[in-house]
Amino acid sequence: MLKRSFVPFLVLLLSLFITAQAQAYTADIAIDQQVVPLERNGQKLYLERMTVAQTAPAKNILLVHGLTYSSHEFDVDYADYSLARYLATQGYAVWRLDVAGYGSSADVKDGFMPNSDYAAEDVAAAAKLIIEQSGQKQIDVLGWSWGTVTSGRFAAKHPEMVRKLVLYAPILVGLGEYDVTKPFNENTWVHAAGDFQVTASGDIDYSITDPAVVATFQSNAWRYDKDSSPNGGRKDLLVKGDVRLIPFEKISVPTLVICGDKDPYLNMDSIRKAMPELASKESKLFVIPGAAHAMMMERPYYKLFRETVVDYLK
Repeated sequence: MLKRSFVPFLVLLLSLFITAQAQAYTADIAIDQQVVPLERNGQKLYLERMTVAQTAPAKNILLVHGLTYSSHEFDVDYADYSLARYLATQGYAVWRLDVAGYGSSADVKDGFMPNSDYAAEDVAAAAKLIIEQSGQKQIDVLGWSWGTVTSGRFAAKHPEMVRKLVLYAPILVGLGEYDVTKPFNENTWVHAAGDFQVTASGDIDYSITDPAVVATFQSNAWRYDKDSSPNGGRKDLLVKGDVRLIPFEKISVPTLVICGDKDPYLNMDSIRKAMPELASKESKLFVIPGAAHAMMMERPYYKLFRETVVDYLK
């Protein structure tokens, strides 16, 4: 994740004052949240199920988080920006998983242990539990950023569990060679704003992202992920750019690849060349002009993003 300019603390204070008014969208729609016990490899994992209150959704979707921060990424509960809550209103039971060592899952002693392959099996454990509890044979899965690497590897290995796959802001190939020597990343308040678009002067572009959205995301990152997160996935990503990270050639399920053309981690040439490798004829690429890595939180693009996802999953 790239570092961006510091967001003044006053922005956070302002967001706290206006939260009650801004959350009218979710206040009018009661959401049930249930933590479901899950353990793999001796590690307790955080898995949460979100539904519209007093409903029994027939559809399930598992959301898989990115490299530095955990699954709160999908529940930026300001105004109507929460992707998880939006999907719940579309008739889904929405499941959020924290990979081992992340967020509300148990800590790990070795930060290199939860690498991409390890995380893919955490995803598999969550998917298996969801299938068992729901009685469904398959579920939908959406991964963001590093979550496209882990969910892509999971789908390639366990296609029988997946109905449709969404790869949002996929990191298809390595981001450049760098020797990751520390097992844990040092998270900072500034770093948590690293995926928001910036102006020519390097400040966050608040014409793209609402200041309160930035502040809410940063606050959640500091609350749930604190000052460190595992570096196994980072070690996987920071390799020579021609190293393939998502095995498109092994993914047989219908797959939506959705991204913005302003995404600094995007290698569009590699993605376009790899698209024919996806076996399902239902697979498609959707590019949103002007959008970047965090487009699910970007004012001009978040509605188009999530509507495209839901339409594909239908």
